[in-house]
Amino acid sequence: MVKLILGSKGHGKTKKLIELVNAAATNTKGFVVCVDKSGKLGINISNTVRLSATDEYDVYGYAAFYGFLAGICAGNYDITDVFVDATLRIGTRDMDKLSAFLDAIEKLSRFSETDFTFTVSEDKENLPDSVLKYCA
Repeated sequence: MVKLILGSKGHGKTKKLIELVNAAATNTKGFVVCVDKSGKLGINISNTVRLSATDEYDVYGYAAFYGFLAGICAGNYDITDVFVDATLRIGTRDMDKLSAFLDAIEKLSRFSETDFTFTVSEDKENLPDSVLKYCA
């Protein structure tokens, strides 16, 4: 399953993501991974959650982003949840590319039996239907 947390900058997306990460860490029978651009979320999330920063691995653009997430899933079959902050800063603000990326992640989610949650810094009315179908 793929879910999006939407809203413009400053609307509490990261705070909500942190709450979801910590709840998942408490309730999972597997592993939880949190991905952000710079690793800044580390002080706010449970120490049982694996934190990965895309900047440390030079991940930019949706092709590299997909490969990074697929590699995380391939490296550990016990991952139940992946939470991602700053999706548009890691990928791009190109909504067609975001849509294609989310479609690919949906397939990865089904294959790996992993749930993905992304924050997207954009208001709902500015997103195409191909992206909105992933909104919670």
